[in-house]
Amino acid sequence: MMLFLMAVGVTLVFGIMDTVNLSHGSLLMFGGFFVVTAVEFTGSFGFGLLLALVASAALAVLVEFVVMRPLYRRGHLDQVLATFGLILFFNELAVVIWGRAPLYLSIPKFLSGQIDLLGVPYPAYRFTITVVAALLGLGLYFLISRTRTGMLIRAGADKRIVVEMMGVNISRLYTLIFALGGVLAGLAGMMIVPLVSVQSGMGDPILITTLVVVIIGGIGSIRGALVGALLVGVLDTFGRILFPVYFGTGTGSALANMTIYILMAGVLLWRPRGLFPATAP
Repeated sequence: MMLFLMAVGVTLVFGIMDTVNLSHGSLLMFGGFFVVTAVEFTGSFGFGLLLALVASAALAVLVEFVVMRPLYRRGHLDQVLATFGLILFFNELAVVIWGRAPLYLSIPKFLSGQIDLLGVPYPAYRFTITVVAALLGLGLYFLISRTRTGMLIRAGADKRIVVEMMGVNISRLYTLIFALGGVLAGLAGMMIVPLVSVQSGMGDPILITTLVVVIIGGIGSIRGALVGALLVGVLDTFGRILFPVYFGTGTGSALANMTIYILMAGVLLWRPRGLFPATAP
C-alpha cells in the first residue's frame, strides 16, 4: 500500500500531465523528515502529521512552480535531467538540515498493539496504513472520475489548448495535480517512518520500485497502480522469504532481486502499455 501511494502520484503526474518527475522519491523522504521534526516539536503525533502534510504540500507546490512549470512544454529528456538534479540537491539539502544520522519515530501508543484479523493477530499500525491507503485510493478515484475537477483534469491531459481556450486556468490545475501527488508521496513517507529509519536518499530505491509498479499497472491508471503495487509488493516479499530457502542464500537473494523486473518484462511482452492502460482513470 506504500507503493500504491507512491505509484498513484507518479502515474497522475506522468499519465495526466505527461511529465517525468524522478524527484518523487525525494518528496517521500521529506515527508518522513517533516513528520519526525513536527512530532518532536509539538509532542503530538496527530498534530505533527497535520503539520507535515501541510509542509509536504508546500514543498510540492514550490517544486512545481520553480522547476516543473518551465519544463511542461519541453521534452522528457529535459524533465529527466532536471528532476535527477533535484534528487541530488534534495539529498544534500537533507544532510545539511538533519545530518547524516538516521532519525527514528516510535509508533503511536494507541496504534502500537495488535488486532484480531480473521483469527490472526496483526499489528494495528500496519492495518491502519492499509486502511488509510485504500480510502485515499477510493477518494482519488472518485475525484478523478466523478467530479468536475476530475473532468477538467482529464480534459486538460487530452486537449490542453482547448481547455485553456475555454477559460480554465490549466497552470493552476497542474499545480493541484502535482501538489496532490506530492502530498501522497509525503504521506507514504510519514506512515513508513515508524517502521524504518528516515535518512538522506531513502526515497531513491523506493522510486525505482514505484516506476516498476507504474509500468506494470499502466501509466495514468489508478486501478493499475493498485494492482501493480499488490503484485510487486507480494511477489517481492515472498521472493525474499522463499527463494533463499529453496535456492540457497546467494542464488536465492539474486533471484529475489530480479523477480519484479522479470514480472515487468513479462507484462510488457504481453501488454506493452501495462495491465490497465488508461485513456481515462
